[in-house]
Amino acid sequence: MLQALREKSSGWVATVILGLLIIPFALFGVNDYLSQSGGNHVVRIQTPPSWWRSAPAWWPASMLWTKVEIDANEFRQRFDMARNQARLEAGESFDSRAFESIENRRRVLEQMVDERLALMAADQAGLKVSDAQVRKAIEQVPAFQVDGVFNAQRYQGMLSGQGLSPQQFQEQVREDLLRQGLLSSIAGSAFVTPQSRNQTLALMMQTRDVSAVLLSPKADALPVSEDEIKAWYQKHAANYQAPQTVTLEYVEVEGSKLTPAAIDEAQLRARYDSERSKFGSAEQRLVSHILIPVPADADAAAQKAAQDKAAEIARQARAGADFAALAKANPGDPGSSEKGGDLGWIERDGGMVKPFEDAVFGLQANTISEPVRTDFGWHVIKLREVRASTIKPFEEVRAQLEKELQETANERAYNEQLSALIDDVMRNPSGFADVAAKHKLEVKRLGPVSEDNAEGILASPQVAREAFSETRIQNGQVSDPINISNDHSVLLRVVAHTPSRAQPLEEVKDRVIADIRADKARQALASTAQAMVADVRAGKSLESLAVANGTKVDVLPRLARATSPLGPDITRAVFALPVPEPGKPAIGEMALPNGAHLVYQVTAAHQADLDQLPEEAQRQEGTLMALGAGSADAEAYLQSLRKRARVDINESQL
Repeated sequence: MLQALREKSSGWVATVILGLLIIPFALFGVNDYLSQSGGNHVVRIQTPPSWWRSAPAWWPASMLWTKVEIDANEFRQRFDMARNQARLEAGESFDSRAFESIENRRRVLEQMVDERLALMAADQAGLKVSDAQVRKAIEQVPAFQVDGVFNAQRYQGMLSGQGLSPQQFQEQVREDLLRQGLLSSIAGSAFVTPQSRNQTLALMMQTRDVSAVLLSPKADALPVSEDEIKAWYQKHAANYQAPQTVTLEYVEVEGSKLTPAAIDEAQLRARYDSERSKFGSAEQRLVSHILIPVPADADAAAQKAAQDKAAEIARQARAGADFAALAKANPGDPGSSEKGGDLGWIERDGGMVKPFEDAVFGLQANTISEPVRTDFGWHVIKLREVRASTIKPFEEVRAQLEKELQETANERAYNEQLSALIDDVMRNPSGFADVAAKHKLEVKRLGPVSEDNAEGILASPQVAREAFSETRIQNGQVSDPINISNDHSVLLRVVAHTPSRAQPLEEVKDRVIADIRADKARQALASTAQAMVADVRAGKSLESLAVANGTKVDVLPRLARATSPLGPDITRAVFALPVPEPGKPAIGEMALPNGAHLVYQVTAAHQADLDQLPEEAQRQEGTLMALGAGSADAEAYLQSLRKRARVDINESQL
């Protein structure tokens, strides 16, 4: 039936479907069907049904389309993640305001749309991810493992720290596996035939005999008339703008210049007593357990059955039964049961859920607990050994304590001075000098200075951004503290501003002349290079043409793509030339970024002997080619999904 629908979707079948859809609208009203969720979505994605790809997007056929939304909270969480990642990568140079651009927001949203489209396509294709696959993926996450084995208590603890329930996290993993499964099945279907592989390898490994002539500009000797100067200036006036400048007043708060705080013996002793555990190893306990799993929301009968089973196991263990054998016979925790229930050495550090940890540290060595209830079920715990803590004496760590307390006191003094300064500035925004004097700080002055030649504190990107911001320029108020480092902040205000302006010709005449000469030199070089190409094609030698132009030929025999010293752009241009005919070189020319021109010719191409490349290396190269092709196929598939889908962005939420 579905095949028939696909084949006849443009005929009478489609008409019948549309007619049937009209009936419920007539009965219940169009508004009920067209009502949409609130305006909190950032984007609404709609895709046609899998059995009717050509379904029109207009009503009533649009009611057959699958619709999903990405709400503002979900988008905000993803954007915050992207911001944090960018901050980690950029370090102190990270510009938070610049990152908030609409371009970055759209980039993050586009990625989310692609992910959601892939998930929708996987669902329409009937792909499923079993609970066993989800569990296996979770167990392979290194963060959830202890000694390379999945640990249920660590898993639960880490999710709790992130504010996630196991069900929420499992659903996220399931969606990721669905998307990966869909795209990897497409990428994995790509292949490269041995013939295609060898043809590509032959091209990649081909070498060429190359000759090149570098033509450098000589601009100084070229004459420039007054009319040319005026015409050039009028045409390129935007290039001769004087940059905006600012004059600043600012104060610096530097922790390194504060008077060191005095640390007495009582403070050192108190610090030692409160942090004894960090001066040695805490008490550790070697633990094994057996888990009888039961859901937290199970009924009383199931809970009682699990508890009774755990109690019976505890009784058997106390009666002399081998605990490891009991653990293997009751594999409620697959990660530890294979090792006889061994969980290794644990500390009281929150790595285990609290009821479990409390029970462990309430046992005596070589004893077995009563059944202990956690969200995972009922545990029988065996404490095999206790390793006592070892703490260094006070005298041994006194210097370390003093240094730490000194740093803490200095940081506190720095923060207190900065906070007090901010409070006083807010109370007296026009009395910057008076506020600074109250805190024994000097008001310094800098400028006028432009963004192009920033100096002093403006060498810090954070300070420069604030100094040249429209807010500072327009209102002249004192800025919030700008952190240059952990204990160095600046507060500034703009006291004078000169906007950018067109510089008169008299001020920039020398620059105009230099630009005209450089342009003439480029044009002359381009003409010379093109003439040399034409002359070589006409039969002249590149060597003779080089001599005539006062330069020389550089010869590069058997140039290879992978080891070319010419740089990627020139190398691509050289290998883009056709294979030369005997006695007739292939030739080309190109302008270089520094204004020079390069004329290059290929006199011979040497094909690679693939017999010299081991078969295993050839197979590896073929695998890499297939991976590249598969990645391109997956990307093309995503693009095809975008073309079929309707993506409506709610600009007010973006």
